[in-house]
Amino acid sequence: MDLNPPEGSKIWIASEGGDPTIFVPQASGFGRYFVGFFLLFWLGMWTIGFRSAFAEIMSGRTANGFLVLWLGAWTLGGIVAAYTLYRAFRPSVPETLALKRNSVAYDSGVAPPKLNASRSYRTPKDSWNEMFPKRIRVDLDRSQLQSLRLRETDSGNRLTVDVGAERVEIAPTASEVEREWLARLLARRYSLPQVLGEAS
Repeated sequence: MDLNPPEGSKIWIASEGGDPTIFVPQASGFGRYFVGFFLLFWLGMWTIGFRSAFAEIMSGRTANGFLVLWLGAWTLGGIVAAYTLYRAFRPSVPETLALKRNSVAYDSGVAPPKLNASRSYRTPKDSWNEMFPKRIRVDLDRSQLQSLRLRETDSGNRLTVDVGAERVEIAPTASEVEREWLARLLARRYSLPQVLGEAS
């Protein structure tokens, strides 16, 4: 079985304890640091605005309903900005697939925030999941691996597996060629002829 990724690929493989583990690096760029430094400046200004509004409310002299509502919205905006700042500077963790004898230990890793402002979301849930992604760690047994598919879409291929009622995308930051290589490798190792034979 060929464990060598395509030439020029950023994917790497390590064998620990006899089982190979595939590492798929997260897409990253310097744009997130630019956003991080901008948010540092913005949070400095946010602090000034928050202290000023809070002091007025506490004094009771000019406090009105609008100022209280504004302070609530301003507080919420500060929390979201602080969380985005944390994600911008947090080190990313690569996606991993540990190829065990009868299963795949999958870890989606930790991705940096995506800063594509032109991205259109199908639903508010998609937007929420993009803003607050959850790390997926699951041991995919042979029955779950039966749902593994390389799907052709208008925007390129997607490698997916069904975990309960959720469809998990594997290696979303990899190139199409890398996903095809990964699909072939998993299909051969776990005898999954259906992986490459279905388009959607």
